[in-house]
Amino acid sequence: MSAPARPLDELDRRIINLMQGDFPLAERPFLGYVNRLNVSERQLIARIERMLQERTLTRFGPLFNADRMGGVNLLAAMAVPEADYEEIALVVNAQPEVAHNYRREHALNMWFVVAAETPRRAEKACARIEAATGLEVFRFPKEREYFVELKLQA
Repeated sequence: MSAPARPLDELDRRIINLMQGDFPLAERPFLGYVNRLNVSERQLIARIERMLQERTLTRFGPLFNADRMGGVNLLAAMAVPEADYEEIALVVNAQPEVAHNYRREHALNMWFVVAAETPRRAEKACARIEAATGLEVFRFPKEREYFVELKLQA
């Protein structure tokens, strides 16, 4: 995807670094961060909204393990021509079942996770992507689960 519209300032970096994982389930979850960041609740929410609008952040929200809730997770990959990469990424990322998407230096250069309520719905998401792009989606069903917590430093 394209670079952020403007560089991150120190507060943006602190917000990103602090708010990865352990987000409180509360009526006003942002209140737990305002003192540590020295901002108001309204300012914090506005900052997050701005970073989302500018695409500094592409997503702010929970990551659910669909198969633990009776659904399915599927790793998928595509061989995308470099000239079409950004356009294809928009198609893939527009699917509500696509949880996240990664560029790789490999013949299969686009990898993404499909999370859905049923295997049929995951398959339909892959089929929509194939129909919209004309490219094959290679499906890699999960055989074994490993937990690796990823926190990115801004």
